[in-house]
Amino acid sequence: MPVETRELRFSTTARTDLIDITPETIPCAHDARWGNGNGYGHVRAALIGPSLHVPVIDGMLALGSWQQIVLPDFDNRPRERRVLAQFHGD
Repeated sequence: MPVETRELRFSTTARTDLIDITPETIPCAHDARWGNGNGYGHVRAALIGPSLHVPVIDGMLALGSWQQIVLPDFDNRPRERRVLAQFHGD
C-alpha cells in the first residue's frame, strides 16, 4: 500500500510504468499452476509491497500536503478486501 502524491500526472505515470514493466501477458508460474490469469497481479503486488508504516503526530497521519494512502488492486476480477490498521506507541 503506497503513499503517493495526489497530483494526477504522477498517479497516471506510476500506473503506466507499472503496467509497462508487468504486462498482463507476462509469463508467470502462478498462471501455469492455477490457470486463473492473474499472475501479473501477484508480480505487481510484490513490487509495491503488502504494508505501509506512517507516523502519527498529534493524532494526525504525518503525510505531506499532497500525499495520500492508496490501495491498488491488481487482480483481474473483483474480490472482497480488508484493510487492517494497527497503531503502536504512546
